[in-house]
Amino acid sequence: MGGSWVGGGDPEPAGPVAARASQWDQVADLDEAIGELEAQITTEGLRGRPAPPHATEDPEDSDSKRRVRSTKRRQDAPDLPRLPVENRTIGRTFEGHGGQVFRPSMFLTFTLDSYGRVHSDGTPVDPDTYDYRRAAWDAVHFPRLLDRFWQNLRRAVGWNVQYAGAVEPQRRLAPHAHFAMRGTIPRALVRQVAAATYHQVWWPPATKLIYKPGRAPQWDPTAGGYTDPTTGRLLPSWDDALDLVDADPDAQPAHVVRFGSQVDAKGVLAGTKDADRCVGYITKYLTKQAADCHQVTTGRQRAHLERLWAELRHTPCSERCANWLLYGIQPKKARPGLKPGNCKNKVHKRETLGIGGRRVLISRQWSGKTLADHRADRREWVKALLGVTTDATTAPAGSDTVRHAWELAKPTDPDVPPLGHRVLRAISERIQWRAQLDAARRAADPPDVSATSLDAHDKEER
Repeated sequence: MGGSWVGGGDPEPAGPVAARASQWDQVADLDEAIGELEAQITTEGLRGRPAPPHATEDPEDSDSKRRVRSTKRRQDAPDLPRLPVENRTIGRTFEGHGGQVFRPSMFLTFTLDSYGRVHSDGTPVDPDTYDYRRAAWDAVHFPRLLDRFWQNLRRAVGWNVQYAGAVEPQRRLAPHAHFAMRGTIPRALVRQVAAATYHQVWWPPATKLIYKPGRAPQWDPTAGGYTDPTTGRLLPSWDDALDLVDADPDAQPAHVVRFGSQVDAKGVLAGTKDADRCVGYITKYLTKQAADCHQVTTGRQRAHLERLWAELRHTPCSERCANWLLYGIQPKKARPGLKPGNCKNKVHKRETLGIGGRRVLISRQWSGKTLADHRADRREWVKALLGVTTDATTAPAGSDTVRHAWELAKPTDPDVPPLGHRVLRAISERIQWRAQLDAARRAADPPDVSATSLDAHDKEER
């Protein structure tokens, strides 16, 4: 199958073209499409902003305003030590007997706070007083809390700490994280940084549902937004709701997420059984979904899961989440067709229970390898699993092993099938590859790595 690209060069992006032509309405539409894509990228756990928004000619446009929040630390949070961050990614070394030098690492575990007493199976002792709302909000914003912790830790220790870890649900279904950290630092400092780390969510207040999904606000094309189903009154826009928060000198964040008191830190030395167990404990989540990490076997567990999921379905996950309509506020960039209680983001799904985006988290300089190095390692792993010794990259010239011959396609080429056929063929090929890889994995049947000695940190509130 030949290549499918046809054209005489890379087209110029539409945004700069519209901006130079002063077609600001088109620029706004393009920015809206880019914003929706960025929201999806953020949901998947990626960091950064692909591109800044375009400025508009209207200085009063709400999208051109930059809201500034105070960076003053909360009075109820301990102070953080701070050192200049050195350009290194490894910890200190220790000299043992006989002059042998060691550079140990650490295995860290972080949990969220308690929402009420639970039984040994993770279900609440008193479901009526169990704080499901806080549990749902904490789960949605747990990734940002983890990001803030590593930022604070790097500033506290004075070097660029690197980590690799995984997020999983506990028996009580609250997310917690396990990390291998390169280098060691005092356990007291780890706990101090964890206790002083928090993430504030500066959203409009969302403490009580005003509408139910069955009778939610509807889009009114005449009013240009969502209106109350009874009175027909236009709901406040997202920017108007934030303006009210900014204008209130006593305003508090909609939610503050913190770690719980259980912070486990354990030193690990390379080449020991503990090191193998830690690596196995993290890597066993590479191929697991969040739902695979907990088993619901009793009616009490099933009822607990349903109550948490019901709360998560109505919890806003982002500024653009349709659930804001249930709280009497139009989400940012509101558009027709929003269905509150049916947001498509991962955090609302019954299988994920608030754990959206990536579950395996690795810092950029953890391995010291480039993306090309990782691709080569992955290719070699697949070849070893399938028992293949030669592929398209290593086959000699003229070999039958090469599966494709690539050439630049032209609009007049008769052998280039339609785009739909090419897409379906590529999907079919990927499905076949996945089936072959799954069959090879089942045949290899690697043993499941046990980490029972590390389960002490997984104890729940009794």
